[in-house]
Amino acid sequence: MSNKFDVIIVGGGIVGLATAYKLQLKFPNKSIAVLEKDSDVGMHQTGRNSGVIHSGIYYKPGSYKALNSKKGGKQLVDFAVKNNVKVDVCGKIIVATKKEELPILENIFNRGIENGTEGIQYLSAEEINKKEPFIVGLKAIWVPTAGIIDYVGVCKAFVKQMNTINSESKLISSCEVKNITSLKDKTILETSSVSFEATKVIFCAGLQSDRIAEKDNAKLDIHIVGFRGDYYELKPEAAHKIKNLVYPVPDPKFPFLGVHFTRMVDGSIECGPNAVFTFKREGYSRTSFSFKDTLEALLFKGTWKLFGKHWHKGIDEYKRAFSKRLFVKELQKMMPSITVDEVQTARSGVRAQAIDYDGNMVDDFKIIHHNNNVHVLNAPSPAATACLSIADEIVNNIS
Repeated sequence: MSNKFDVIIVGGGIVGLATAYKLQLKFPNKSIAVLEKDSDVGMHQTGRNSGVIHSGIYYKPGSYKALNSKKGGKQLVDFAVKNNVKVDVCGKIIVATKKEELPILENIFNRGIENGTEGIQYLSAEEINKKEPFIVGLKAIWVPTAGIIDYVGVCKAFVKQMNTINSESKLISSCEVKNITSLKDKTILETSSVSFEATKVIFCAGLQSDRIAEKDNAKLDIHIVGFRGDYYELKPEAAHKIKNLVYPVPDPKFPFLGVHFTRMVDGSIECGPNAVFTFKREGYSRTSFSFKDTLEALLFKGTWKLFGKHWHKGIDEYKRAFSKRLFVKELQKMMPSITVDEVQTARSGVRAQAIDYDGNMVDDFKIIHHNNNVHVLNAPSPAATACLSIADEIVNNIS
């Protein structure tokens, strides 16, 4: 195998692989390598999110999130159907359970109108009950364009399509980038196996995006901090209590959507996630710890400013992370009949959240060009939904 490629993409998550696929479509004769440090694709944020196709209703009008979520979601569903990936555009409801949430719900609806989110409508308490018999709320928004999908299946389909277009293009797994040398006309990557070189390198490193950019000598104004989300799931005997997707009204101060119910592509019903600071970027248990990850996060002054602004919210999230009873109490706001005995512990994921020096969560996508390379520094939710649209943005700037 040659170690020289026209383009190398670092990161085998859904954004990296969508970019590889779109790049191969545009330049079928270019050889592309995707370097993935783990043994398979989609092992972190891609394979550990809630599997939801987002509609774009929440996002600030005109933002990359709003524009790319809508465009990307349509592309994603079309791709999944054509490539036999499990997908179901089942719709969701966003439920207000108390009067104080009604103005926020109205703001979300108005954003949806501005963003062109198709088919949204208000639901009364009675209409909520018709769609989801076990959910109780004052008012809700019905979002018909939301759905569920197998994101890891999408990743594998991207690889297959890339290989079909150009047999010289490769996915190279268990290959971690250790050092980056950017020259005038090429970039050399020293990895855990061998060295590679390419005319152009696109870094889609997710939880490691800031560290990779620093290896390329990029000067950053953000730092990646991990937030772990823990999921529960309804036991089989309680799975009938949810038909599709049910979300609470989110706290507008945070980029998290709150603890919600999700019918997954396999028919199981997940509940979650919460959002707590994690002491290990790729740590998926409540006790995961990395000295390096923790030290880096706590030495970054933006982390402490974030904690200072939102310490009360953080404590509440931590309480729920270690108490099944408190987690279920949160679910009972929308489903009063649910009991502790009807849920069981499921998986966890870690979200890569970019924080600036003032302790603000960077809410939108952040992509920079440095040397001859592209760095996707921040790709928060709905990055999975928007992956093909994000890929278009990247590819359109490559000649």
